[in-house]
Amino acid sequence: MAIKAVKVSVFTWEGLDKKGNKVNGELNGHNPALVKAQLRKQGINPTKVRKKSISILGGGKRIKPLDIAFFTRQMATMMKAGVPLLQSFEIIGEGSENPKMRKLLDDIKQSVASGHSLATSLRQKPEYFDDLYCNLVDAGEQAGALETLLDRVATYKEKTESLKSKIKKAMSYPIAVVVVAFVVTAILLVKVVPQFQSIFEGFGAELPAFTLMVVHLSEFVQGYWYIILAALVALYLGLKRIHKSSEKFRNWVDRAVLKIPVIGPLLYKSAVARYARTLSTTFSAGVPLVEALDSVSGATGNIVFKNAVNKIKQDVSTGMQLNFSMRSTGVFPMLAVQMTAIGEESGALDSMLDKVANYYEEEVDNMVDSLTSLMEPLIMAFLGVIVGGLVIAMYLPIFKLGSVV
Repeated sequence: MAIKAVKVSVFTWEGLDKKGNKVNGELNGHNPALVKAQLRKQGINPTKVRKKSISILGGGKRIKPLDIAFFTRQMATMMKAGVPLLQSFEIIGEGSENPKMRKLLDDIKQSVASGHSLATSLRQKPEYFDDLYCNLVDAGEQAGALETLLDRVATYKEKTESLKSKIKKAMSYPIAVVVVAFVVTAILLVKVVPQFQSIFEGFGAELPAFTLMVVHLSEFVQGYWYIILAALVALYLGLKRIHKSSEKFRNWVDRAVLKIPVIGPLLYKSAVARYARTLSTTFSAGVPLVEALDSVSGATGNIVFKNAVNKIKQDVSTGMQLNFSMRSTGVFPMLAVQMTAIGEESGALDSMLDKVANYYEEEVDNMVDSLTSLMEPLIMAFLGVIVGGLVIAMYLPIFKLGSVV
């Protein structure tokens, strides 16, 4: 029986010797704690120990939004535990296995150490920390409640990324099935149909119209498969480029997807959840409502809601209540409007918006589960029609020949 070996990693370290001089080097070990213990036995006081990374074509995997959410939660936990800000960055950096994440945290730490505020330091990395994130951190620093705001930001990021993950799950399943159906159909047309075609030529009889259609389709795919493939790739890249460069096209897509059966209601509820979650987080942080709506307009992820939020901002700035403005847009569901009205009347708007966000996030979760269950039989039927249709087309001449005999 083979015994599994305990993994030993290489760690780089920095520290102070007995004379107080800075020293550094590399040491093998199982984890940072054991490496620090070894260094202390050697009379060295370690100040920094981190796992050595192997840089391959860019130095590690890219930083994802989920990584930022996890970092925010770690920061909130450490700040609540009373760990100093700079030390929190050091501890989190040492524990990260992603070299790019360690580099990001080290850059922010150096900026803070040089005298900049945390919000200012985060604004230097706009590709990872958006305006909403930085504004909330800034509000926390100004109010002297950074740990509380970081906890709210962490919850916001976790909920937002969870919602995005559910939407991606709902979208990726049918797309994957369509791709599989396309590949299976292509294989049948290129490899299987020609075999039957050679058999049919020996019949000397007229083939059924359905079979002839499949045979002609097979000949077309065999002769022009490279053109078809190039056209599909060009179409995909073209649409992607247009979507990126044309705001008008993006707006049209945003409006169109809300009208798609099943998918539309799912995206609609996710947009309502993002609106309520973002507004609740910013308003509870002490950001004035009009300013909070600035952050909300870009967070909904859909032009229909963005336009509605911009209208709400104009109405609220003139003195109109939030729930009246929401109702006038005709975009928001009545439940969200009524709960907002209750929140405004009771003086607990952030709490009621948080409940609206929780409700619609749960609705999205249930819809994704239901959609997955509904899609399974539909997908089986879809694949059955595609593959079964090709099989029937190939066997029709044989059945016809058998009836004649």
